[in-house]
Amino acid sequence: MTAAAVLPSDPAHAAIHEEIRRLARERNAVVLAHNYERAEVQDVADYVGDSLGLSREAAKTDADVIVFCGVHFMAETAAILSPEKTVLLPDLAAGCSLASTIDAEQLRRWKAEHPGAVVVAYVNTTAEVKAESDYCCTSGNAVEVIEAIPAEKDILFLPDMFLGAHVRRMTGRENIHVWMGECHVHAGIDPENIRLQRELHPEAEFLVHPECGCSTSVIEAVSAGDVDPHNMQILSTEGMIRRPKESPAMEFIVATEVGILHRLRRENPTKRFHAANERASCAYMKVTTLPKVRNALLTLDHRITVEPEMARRARRAIERMIAIGGKGGSSLTPTTDGFDPGE
Repeated sequence: MTAAAVLPSDPAHAAIHEEIRRLARERNAVVLAHNYERAEVQDVADYVGDSLGLSREAAKTDADVIVFCGVHFMAETAAILSPEKTVLLPDLAAGCSLASTIDAEQLRRWKAEHPGAVVVAYVNTTAEVKAESDYCCTSGNAVEVIEAIPAEKDILFLPDMFLGAHVRRMTGRENIHVWMGECHVHAGIDPENIRLQRELHPEAEFLVHPECGCSTSVIEAVSAGDVDPHNMQILSTEGMIRRPKESPAMEFIVATEVGILHRLRRENPTKRFHAANERASCAYMKVTTLPKVRNALLTLDHRITVEPEMARRARRAIERMIAIGGKGGSSLTPTTDGFDPGE
């Protein structure tokens, strides 16, 4: 996660950027934007990052108003961690195909089929699902969370089947039951996309998010010796952001939603980035536009709240994750060593 740089504005966006910044000052508001948002929305944000990192930023800011440019479950998480603040979602149509694959009733039925199992929910879930879970996790700390649970315990991992398969493979635990949900954008990045891009850019480092449909196939192919693991990194979105700064490579193939390319290019102007699939664009992320951000600040719509008891239970699952994976006790703000578990 990073504080957004103040860049020379695109002339087409300069006036509305300035209006948004003025309104934010008047409202004592902070504008947060996810890595997958439109470029012009990222450029006006105070902070750009992944969903959990942004929610933690919201929790530690002195702002009274949080404008969350992301999707609904992310604004819910910010509201859970900052109940005293006004959390706004510029467009209520900003849903999530992955989060919508399971609701609280479905989870309760699944738990009834596996009494005594421990429920681990990816942060890309609704507040009601988090409230029914024992732990949350991110793609960056999912393995660590699973390994902290006693080996004899059955685990219900939800909702992403590709991340679940990755975690099961990495931990070697056969008692992990995986919900068959997927992000439609990540699922659409397939091994053929990867093969083509690696042929076109043979010197490029390959960065792949474990939610991708290609990740399971690629990992299996690596295990079988059919794919060269050289220059391949399986990373969370924040891991992808950090990697180019650490790597001597000058070129990268990025297998996740294409919105992240804007931040990668902005923070690494001397390096080149290629989308694994140029069509991997999330329509839900792209519904947030600059006029909608401005209108949220003008009208204080649309406020996202979570019922207090549900928020308490959901926060418990998040706190348990942080206690395992945050290397800093139960603090909900980034630790001094810079660790961030990553979405």
